[in-house]
Amino acid sequence: MFTFKISSVFRAAVYAFVGVAAAACISNDLPYPWVQPVYDSITVQATDSEGHDLLAAPVSIDSVSRTVTIYLTEYADIRSVRIESWTLSNGSECLDAAVMEAPLDLSSPVSVTLQLYGREYEWTIRAEQTIDRYFTIASQIGSSQIDVQSHKVNALVPTQQSLDDIEVRSLKLGGPMSVVTPALVGKKVDFTSPVKVMVEEFGSTTEWTLTVEQTDVSVSLDRVDAWTQVAWLYASAEVGKTNGFEYRKASDEDWTVVPEEWVTHSGGSFSACLRNLEPQTAYVTRAISGDENSAEISFTTEAIVQLPNSEFRDWWLNDKVWNPWTESGESFWDTGNKGAATLGKSNTLPIEDPMSPTGYHGAKLETKFVGISIMGKLGAGNLFAGSYVRTDGTNGVLAFGRPFVNRPTKVKVRMKYTTAPITDASKSNPDLQYMIGEPDTCIVWCALGDWDQPFEIRTKPTDRHLFDVNDPGVIAYGQFQSGSSIDEYMDVVFDIDYKSTNRVPAYLLLTASASKYGDYFTGGRGATLYILGYELLYDY
Repeated sequence: MFTFKISSVFRAAVYAFVGVAAAACISNDLPYPWVQPVYDSITVQATDSEGHDLLAAPVSIDSVSRTVTIYLTEYADIRSVRIESWTLSNGSECLDAAVMEAPLDLSSPVSVTLQLYGREYEWTIRAEQTIDRYFTIASQIGSSQIDVQSHKVNALVPTQQSLDDIEVRSLKLGGPMSVVTPALVGKKVDFTSPVKVMVEEFGSTTEWTLTVEQTDVSVSLDRVDAWTQVAWLYASAEVGKTNGFEYRKASDEDWTVVPEEWVTHSGGSFSACLRNLEPQTAYVTRAISGDENSAEISFTTEAIVQLPNSEFRDWWLNDKVWNPWTESGESFWDTGNKGAATLGKSNTLPIEDPMSPTGYHGAKLETKFVGISIMGKLGAGNLFAGSYVRTDGTNGVLAFGRPFVNRPTKVKVRMKYTTAPITDASKSNPDLQYMIGEPDTCIVWCALGDWDQPFEIRTKPTDRHLFDVNDPGVIAYGQFQSGSSIDEYMDVVFDIDYKSTNRVPAYLLLTASASKYGDYFTGGRGATLYILGYELLYDY
């Protein structure tokens, strides 16, 4: 069973506590508050009878768009997804419980109505599923083009290859348990006209059309995605030949062969990660196949860009709130201090350094209890690229991310960490109660995305919008975490993994917290993360 609990990588560490006095007599004709019902958690069948994983990632609940997204593996039947249980915000009711209790056909989105205080809200339950499909034949050039919507597949062969005698080497158009009729793999097939096959899976049958065409292009350099010190090369050629790449500076005459260990082959398609390039430099590259070369493509690498105030030397104290920028300067970083200082003092502070021109170098992020007795909460020391927008009741609204269009490959952070036994655990998330007494864990994470505005974080349960690594706008993500103390400063480097090499980011999110589960007000009092600075790296 896979149980989803609403999660985010980061939530503002502490928020203002608002006390409300209950009146002895309240008129019954007062209007109900305008609060929308939300799903607090959803449990989805996670494995099938043979033990195969059915979920590719945690379920995502987005209360802003009122959407539940279920991420399925290719072992799952998207037409029969079982929701085993769900919980709603206090007082909420699902008017379509019967729909939720039956297997859902999520080949298209399903609408469900929730109700609270007599008002109805429509929610959407949808699924995302990635299936590895392929069709390969002898003498093929490049990879087959597979159109899932129209159920059509097309492959290319050289003009000298006759279409009436083509060996099919592999064919998979559904999940691992799908069956293709007629069976074509290992046989010679006549493709002078389209060939139709039936794909049966989970009791459903779909007709697919396979076509093969001839081409006089023997090797093609299809695309170059140029970053800063890295370029990604994509090409097509006849399978079985010696395929690779060459490159040179635009100012040079001699070509350099791209090392084979940098090249990845997939049938007649091949790609390479070209490394160790000079920033802001013009290059030329071409694909090679046997004795033949493709047309050349020129490209220019991008600049190395570092983040403002990345060593945290600029700080100013506004009343009780420490801010990681100068009083007259522009902010790039922010903290949860605006919330913490409402009940106490800032818990993200500058590190004093008499050798620094400003007197500061670095940030100290400490997890502590802010307030007195029940009039307080645990606050995790935190630091993020973006801005603390406002406090909504006892919850925070944050704008994650700053404009950024470059593509770093790694993040280096100079840091040390003092862990502490977890003293406080979320009462709203009982699964975290078992962590009491366990060592706290710090986390530093980075994401790049192509949203059209900063990623807004809302922690209010009835209006929740949290960061999700599976969000469609996420291009890349990487993280480092440690549940053990790091006694001396050291350079920690973690990779940023990209989903796509040709999408250009619009925003960079970089966040650190002394307590990984600080967003659940769960952590160890005294856990402290010290950061002396960040550096973005651009090579592999």
